[in-house]
Amino acid sequence: MRSHFTVIYDACVLYPAPLRDFLMHLALTDLYRARWSDLIHEEWMRNVLTNRPDLSRKQLEATRAKMNHAVRDCVVSGFDYLIPSLIIPDPDDRHVVAAAIHCGANLIVTFNLKDFPPEALKPYNLLVQHPDDFIFDLLDLHPALVCEAAANHRRSLRNPPKTADEYLDTLLAQGLTQTAAVLRQWTVAI
Repeated sequence: MRSHFTVIYDACVLYPAPLRDFLMHLALTDLYRARWSDLIHEEWMRNVLTNRPDLSRKQLEATRAKMNHAVRDCVVSGFDYLIPSLIIPDPDDRHVVAAAIHCGANLIVTFNLKDFPPEALKPYNLLVQHPDDFIFDLLDLHPALVCEAAANHRRSLRNPPKTADEYLDTLLAQGLTQTAAVLRQWTVAI
């Protein structure tokens, strides 16, 4: 059964490929509805191209297409009218809040918690959460499905393939300290 709990991924959690891929595998569990917009895509892609000259726009467009194809109804559009009315610390992040409001999201997953203060989001019934806290909460509620998503993610890695411990080290390097610690208890399942 598909959840009605809706989450917007901020660009910063889509920027690092290991975290983006894990979040995509989690989205496929249907524990929640994952959402993003073309503006969010453009933001993470622009930053990747700035910092990774070895990657091409064409490669990132292929990633975008795969993401949009893999997750049902993931792309939020038609929210531009909301952007000018929103007041948050970083005006460049208003599009994330506008997309979240427009699609009825419950949560924004981001590393940039300070850019989305709870008091600014409260009128829209929106919460903000660090990706480690988000995944940790999912683990608490649905450990088997999260372990399965992690196992599927790890098995999909080919260049290079990773052992379970190497995979968990990668998650740890992404700032998923709580998540990696819990998943280490279930290394055999990953």
